[in-house]
Amino acid sequence: MPNTKSAEKRLRQERKRRLYNRSVKSSVKTAIKKARLAIASGLDAEAAVRHAISTLDRAVKKGVLHPNNAARRKSRLMKLFNKSATAASSAQQAQTAS
Repeated sequence: MPNTKSAEKRLRQERKRRLYNRSVKSSVKTAIKKARLAIASGLDAEAAVRHAISTLDRAVKKGVLHPNNAARRKSRLMKLFNKSATAASSAQQAQTAS
C-alpha cells in the first residue's frame, strides 16, 4: 500500500488509466479479429481492415499503444489482406481462362 499522499493519488490515477487502456486495447483486438475473419471469409474484408487500421491509429493517438506496435500490427494485417486479394484475383483469372 502507498505510504504518502502522492503515492495514494498515483495509485488512483493508475487504476483509472488501466481501466481506460484496457477498454481501448480490447476494442483494438476485436477490430483486428473481425478483420482477420473477414479476410478469411472474403466478405467485406476491405471495410473491416480499414476499420481495424482506424482503431489502431486512434489507440496510438490516445497514447495506449506505441506507434511502432500499431505499425507492426497494421503491416501484418495488410500483408494478410493483400495475400488474400492476390489469391482471389488469380483464382478469378484462372476461371476466366478456362
